[in-house]
Amino acid sequence: MASDTLSVTAATTMPDAPEPGAAPRAPKPPKRPRGATTFVNGDRVSRVGMVITTAALLIPTAYFLVPVLWLVVASTKSTGDLFSTPGFAFADFHLWDNLVELSTYDDGIYWRWAFNSVIYSVIGSALTAFVCALTGYALAVYRFRGRNVLIGIVLGSMLIPGTVIAQPTYVLLVNLGLNNTYWGILLPALVFPFGVLLSFIYAQSSVPIELIEAARLDGAGEFRIFAGMGLRLMSTGLVTVLLFAFLGSWNSYLLPLLVLTDQELMPLTVGLTGWSQASITIPGLQVLTVVGSLVSVIPIAIVFLSLQRYWKSGLTAGGVRG
Repeated sequence: MASDTLSVTAATTMPDAPEPGAAPRAPKPPKRPRGATTFVNGDRVSRVGMVITTAALLIPTAYFLVPVLWLVVASTKSTGDLFSTPGFAFADFHLWDNLVELSTYDDGIYWRWAFNSVIYSVIGSALTAFVCALTGYALAVYRFRGRNVLIGIVLGSMLIPGTVIAQPTYVLLVNLGLNNTYWGILLPALVFPFGVLLSFIYAQSSVPIELIEAARLDGAGEFRIFAGMGLRLMSTGLVTVLLFAFLGSWNSYLLPLLVLTDQELMPLTVGLTGWSQASITIPGLQVLTVVGSLVSVIPIAIVFLSLQRYWKSGLTAGGVRG
């Protein structure tokens, strides 16, 4: 009787044996734990953490994109619709008319301002990146008395607001006779402590001292070593410096406002601000200011998107040292 009971129990608890000739069953995948976790690219992530992280990213995203959305909607309106309709609601489509008015107003002065902004930003950022690369390379490669003090001064100068040194810079440019000239805007832009610090970090992580010593043994000069090897090894990080310098020059307002009095030399930031202030007496300028601001965003978006694969790697290039 007991043996019959054990046989029945074993038959009900043991798994079914595969039939002769049948293919073996594939093992069942391990069960994922249910509850407050999920998997992203194979990594276990807390759902609460994902919700908090997503909310934390959506808030700054909305902060930056909502004004751009308003700018796009407002650029399609006429002057009357701009003040009589809700801000994020479309009205009659007048974008092309606004662009034509923007191009022809005051003999096309807007495109003169855009040309000046390109000059200040492209040439200025290229010169700034070169000066920052030269300075950062020298601080990283050479050992001299006062080097650490100099690095500390560069780091401390980042704490000084630009508005504090704007007036002394203006007085210096007036004494040099460079006010109301292109050089009055380009030369102060060469002083970029943040770019020097980034170049110093990139040079430390990407330029081996042994390689420089080998080049010296082969008879290469110091500037040739910098131009032939240093710039190439630092190129990824220098793209990041170039991008920051471009954005700084494109958005610069206070120094051009102080230095420039000729309307033909003004950048977009100063010119559009003047239109906005004049719109109190000339209402039509309000729409031109909005459309002009939208057009001025396009070059920044092009530069940002075209260089993103370089500056993404450049931001982390100095994070890990071998």
